[in-house]
Amino acid sequence: MMFFGGDYNPEQWDEAVWKEDDALMRRARVNLATVGVFSWALLEPEEGRYDFAWLDAHLDRLHANDVSVNLATPTASPPPWFTLAHPDAMPVTQDGVRHVHGSRDTYCLASPAYRTAARNIARALAERYGEHPAVAMWHVHNEYTTLCWCDHTAAAFRDWLRERHGSLEALNEAWGTAFWSQRYGSWEQVLPPRATHWHQNPGQHLDFRRFWSDLVLAAFREQRDAIREHSDRPVTTNMMLPGYQNLDLWALGREVDLIAIDHYPDAPGLDAAADTAFAADRARSFAGGRPWLLMEQGTNTVYDGDRILGKEPGDILRHTIGHIARGSEGALFFQWRQSRAGAETWHSAMVPHAGADSRVFREVAAVGEAVERLGEVAGSTVTAQVAVLHDADAWWALEVDGLPSADLDYHGSLRRAHRALWDAGVTVDFAHPEHDLSRYRFVVAPALFLLSDAGAENLRRYVSGGGTLLVQHFTGFVDEYLHARLGGYPAAPLREALGIRVEEYRPLRRGEHIVLSDGSRATAWSELLRTEGAETVLTYTHGMLTGRPALTRHRFGQGEAWYLSTGLDDRGHAALITRILGIGREPSGVESVTRHSTDGRSWQFLLNHTATAISLPESAHDLLTGAPVSELPPGGCAVLRNSL
Repeated sequence: MMFFGGDYNPEQWDEAVWKEDDALMRRARVNLATVGVFSWALLEPEEGRYDFAWLDAHLDRLHANDVSVNLATPTASPPPWFTLAHPDAMPVTQDGVRHVHGSRDTYCLASPAYRTAARNIARALAERYGEHPAVAMWHVHNEYTTLCWCDHTAAAFRDWLRERHGSLEALNEAWGTAFWSQRYGSWEQVLPPRATHWHQNPGQHLDFRRFWSDLVLAAFREQRDAIREHSDRPVTTNMMLPGYQNLDLWALGREVDLIAIDHYPDAPGLDAAADTAFAADRARSFAGGRPWLLMEQGTNTVYDGDRILGKEPGDILRHTIGHIARGSEGALFFQWRQSRAGAETWHSAMVPHAGADSRVFREVAAVGEAVERLGEVAGSTVTAQVAVLHDADAWWALEVDGLPSADLDYHGSLRRAHRALWDAGVTVDFAHPEHDLSRYRFVVAPALFLLSDAGAENLRRYVSGGGTLLVQHFTGFVDEYLHARLGGYPAAPLREALGIRVEEYRPLRRGEHIVLSDGSRATAWSELLRTEGAETVLTYTHGMLTGRPALTRHRFGQGEAWYLSTGLDDRGHAALITRILGIGREPSGVESVTRHSTDGRSWQFLLNHTATAISLPESAHDLLTGAPVSELPPGGCAVLRNSL
């Protein structure tokens, strides 16, 4: 079975609407509803006094209507009584401003009072509903996001640092505190990286990001374990957009029973389709290749800066199928019924303000029917032969103060690498630099400014064993402590595989472009490097670097390693990717992904992103329609079952 549904907030409505919801959910084939995400004030109207009667009624009603429940702990929105009783649990910004109640995410994860209250409400819910027949899974919290720099955080940070470094001497060495007279003589002197006069200490910044990620995981585990005392149903939490959550998502993936993500594209059209693939491939990778779940998407929502744009007809199906193609076990939305009041009144929903007699709901119902027909695909997996390297430490390292350029965008670099591969029709995994990479024929390292010794040796081993590696500029310049690599960049084991040595980094002016020897354009960055066994493929034609290597290739062991020392524009980057892969063709505009089951069956997912009909090589059975299909109409989708 594939899941289909979304966040359901019946507390916003009355009995007449509930009865309509029952009928409309049947019509839309809804079989899973996320309940209770923002209901703390109703569930616990005052400290220690719970009111479950209303939730009892709704869970029983949903169960009678054949809708399972993803029951949430409401801890992302503490109620007013909590913040009044525990003002010290409210988050404090870097410059010392304490937030007040009036929004969501108003809590500090380091606050003992908050952690106790969160455990208590999670345990109370699990005690009551742990074996309820409606509950299919548990949804802890919502989009862990809030950072805090308060005194509770400072105390927890010091404890974490003691555990990580063992001594003040080791901490001082790791942070390089001999510079700017920052050496610490006692643990009490150590604070979170609060607002300072100028640049913060880079090591302090990086360790704080690591600490906060570990703090989130600890808070999640507390609620998860409280639930597991009373329930054997899977427990998860929802990951959000890249950069939105200060989290090591590889680590979170090891803690949850099921990876779940929320996905909201920030551009319409083809860009949204590419971003769907990017998000889905990340989710599958964090799940270790196992199936995962799209927990939230918008029916008619595209966020474009300060605007909420509408999607085009057919986008609800295309985006849903895009996620399922890449491993999701269904598709949920935020939310079921569009709110008539509150901060997200204008966030789209399955049932919009216009009601069921609307284009959006008719599309939702049609998508529900299509997803229902994909039940046989559940549990199948996706295999990729290409990987893009993804490391939270490398992301956090690129956000420290004092770097040579402000144009170094970690997630932008990942998106660009993934987009070039997506345009070329290549299915992609994400992998950590220290993972076993031997199953991939091609690996891209787009933004590994920080690269650990273990990661550098792993990449060397991957190339030596027969892999093809593309490393891009400013990679391996620092180790896991943010200490600069001496003797030339990148880290020595990777230098050996690449057959080059970078002597000097030369960032470009904002908006400046340079031309390489094949006419391709580059921006943002350049480097002076010497070859030490590598072949020069492209050279610079600009300033002091004229005639010097810009792109190199080195045969090493059984494989080969490429190094790109500048930032090619999108067209040049895509051309390089296809050149290395040996594809040499223009994108067809048809996305094709295959899911495989352990019994030998497979399903080919096809999405036509062009404005013209595409003929299939032969007629095949389409699961989405239950009928034979011989061509994909403009914007059309099909799921083709193989013949055993």
